[in-house]
Amino acid sequence: MAFESLSDKLGNVFKKLRGKGRLSEADIKEAMREVRMALLEADVSYKVVRDFVKQVSERAVGADVLESLTPAQMVIKIVNEELVKLMGSTTTKLNISSRGMTVVMLVGLQGAGKTTNGAKLAALMRKQNGKRPLLVACDIYRPAAIKQLETVGRQLDIPVFQMGTEDPVNIAKAAIEHAKKHGNDLVILDTAGRLHIDETLMDELRRIKAEVRPDEILLVVDAMTGQDAVNAASAFDEALGITGVMLTKLDGDARGGAALSVRAVTGKPIKFCGVGEKLDAIEPFHPDRMASRILGMGDVLTLIEKAEQSFDEKKARELAEKMRKNAFTLQDYYDQLQQLKSMGGLGDIAGMLPGGMGKAMAGAQINEREMARTEAMILSMTQKERNDPSIINSSRKKRIAAGSGTQVVDVNRLLKQYDMMRQLTRQMSKGKLPGFLGGGRRRGGFPF
Repeated sequence: MAFESLSDKLGNVFKKLRGKGRLSEADIKEAMREVRMALLEADVSYKVVRDFVKQVSERAVGADVLESLTPAQMVIKIVNEELVKLMGSTTTKLNISSRGMTVVMLVGLQGAGKTTNGAKLAALMRKQNGKRPLLVACDIYRPAAIKQLETVGRQLDIPVFQMGTEDPVNIAKAAIEHAKKHGNDLVILDTAGRLHIDETLMDELRRIKAEVRPDEILLVVDAMTGQDAVNAASAFDEALGITGVMLTKLDGDARGGAALSVRAVTGKPIKFCGVGEKLDAIEPFHPDRMASRILGMGDVLTLIEKAEQSFDEKKARELAEKMRKNAFTLQDYYDQLQQLKSMGGLGDIAGMLPGGMGKAMAGAQINEREMARTEAMILSMTQKERNDPSIINSSRKKRIAAGSGTQVVDVNRLLKQYDMMRQLTRQMSKGKLPGFLGGGRRRGGFPF
């Protein structure tokens, strides 16, 4: 999980502060020393760390903190505000052209994830903004780059324009004309990368930029490369004048230093972040929400958005009605598990829950194999059995087990899990569960 190490270290710092009650300047100085070490160990740029700690220290030794009844909370508030400022203060959206067609040029080093995340971005913009995207294969050097783009395009049902190993500048130019003729209002150029920055690469990118005049030049950087990502950002910005950054593999880096450094070093906003391998695992970058995650406060807003995107409105209303009537069936049980799966799994959800709730679920994963077995067992039942599991006797269990390639003991386990879920939904329908779990009456509940 991104920032896991940093989050734990900062949590320990704040725990010590809370244990002291009143704070002295010496307490603040010691805490800031530990914050500095935590940030450096998270691979945040030294200059960024120095400036950040200086800014927090100046605010934290003021009278508002030292004379406060809850000085530790005031320090946490300051750190949170400075983290948000460090990462850009506000969410910066993709620059949509007013002339009818938006051209986005993706640049970056080889292996950063341009091809896959370009397709993810296209799908996100189609879903959230109603765009009609076109993916363009301008990487003619990396083996199988064109095929990879065509594969992800096919999986997402997004058209791909390619001209083989033609000059990338000509490909980009022809793609714009193709988009005009076929009604595509978002063109995403997947350009070539190198293992290192060289003048040949930069010259080609400059020529593409001059020819198509993109509305956005997004630098795609691998968050796991740490300081190298910051160095690459500086070089690409100097050569091309990037308009924003897309961080990839943020879910795989427990340090997260790149996310805290790139914005401060380049002055360019982080606009999107890749948070997993699945083709829907991309999110707009929200500085305030990311700061909350780092400080262990969770990110319930993103969790709610993921739930709303995953849930079928009609099914949710139907399920809410069934819950009120205590008529939760095995089919409903399966549907809820599928929706949880589409949200990314328990591990992803854990990072968005505040404090102890998130830690309790950290590392949890949906067992894909077990999910498949559950699906097979439910699909081996008759509709009558799914709607009324109480009729499933021993002979029916044997038939279900044989039809799903499982054992009777597996069927018994499923029925027991279903019964527990039914009891939980009964509590939810009566409003007995706290927090967002109790909000299930409107959305049909979270599938836990």
